[in-house]
Amino acid sequence: MAHTPSTEPTSAVSLRGVHKHFGDVTAVKDLDIDIRAGEFFSMLGPSGSGKTTVLRMIAGFEEPTSGEILLHGEDVTRSAPFDREVNTVFQDYALFPHLTIAENVAYGLKVRGVTKAERARLVSEALEQVRLGHVATRLPSQLSGGQRQRIALARALILRPKVLLLDEPLGALDKQLREHMQIELKQIQREVGITFIFVTHDQEEALTLSDRVAVFNNGKIEQVGSPREVYEFPETEFVAGFLGVTNLLPAELSRELLGTQATHSLRPERVQLADPTAAVDPDTVAIPATVAETVYAGAHTRYLLDTADGTRIIAEKQNSHTPRTEASIRRGDTVSVRFERGHATPIPTAPGAPAPAASAPQHA
Repeated sequence: MAHTPSTEPTSAVSLRGVHKHFGDVTAVKDLDIDIRAGEFFSMLGPSGSGKTTVLRMIAGFEEPTSGEILLHGEDVTRSAPFDREVNTVFQDYALFPHLTIAENVAYGLKVRGVTKAERARLVSEALEQVRLGHVATRLPSQLSGGQRQRIALARALILRPKVLLLDEPLGALDKQLREHMQIELKQIQREVGITFIFVTHDQEEALTLSDRVAVFNNGKIEQVGSPREVYEFPETEFVAGFLGVTNLLPAELSRELLGTQATHSLRPERVQLADPTAAVDPDTVAIPATVAETVYAGAHTRYLLDTADGTRIIAEKQNSHTPRTEASIRRGDTVSVRFERGHATPIPTAPGAPAPAASAPQHA
């Protein structure tokens, strides 16, 4: 779905009709978007969806085949990277192994000719900003992965860019450290107040960090909105399936269950399992089903359920039972799959597109 650009003058980055081709391959198609000053904006999508190419064009490492790129209203489409008030943090940190942490952070200032005394002051401030003032004299090899990532962030921020570009900067970290760094990164962005543009393929990461998320697919943005908007109200089947797990209820089944012939997205956490003999509320849809599989995942259990006509529905239930007791629902049980009608979100049909064909629900 095309995003209608804003006309507000507060845009930090604007892309107008941007295309990018690599030979016969189209990496980005007719992209229009405005990224607001001071927001944490994430570009989310699978490998090859065009998100990293867009980041590289904003940085100046790639030129668009056609279209315009504006930074705070100034056309920088053909400007060199060093002529743009942006800086980039990469996944591999790109720290100089033979320089101390303080020397790494000061490197850009030294190139700019900043005096030694001023460099020392700014480096001290930058290291305190990322809570690593105590490591100034160490070498990169003496730091953990999370510490090196924060140093790379300090080195980028010390140059006071108007826009900071982050290319999957947490991708090399383990899950626990990555989750910790997500919180750190968001706090730092709020403190410095500059625009962060973040590229990731990790859906949870994008939802956790972002003020807004643009979901990329095949070189185009399918939807842009707040994390809640793109998760709760997906505008395409791709967005519904890519952001977490979902049940896609095809049009024919939706007409039977909901009275509306349109594909609906139903998140597994909205699905409840009940005794088939229990009374059903008028606003609740109930479908008899057999438990095909249970998957224990710590905080929740996922249930794979098959209806009589072969439809597969996924449900998730928080594990609130006593730890040493087993959940009462087991494989092979007959249950009633239930959900409130308002929890099934219709997915708009693109103008001119055929109505979705009936098919079994899918999950990502």
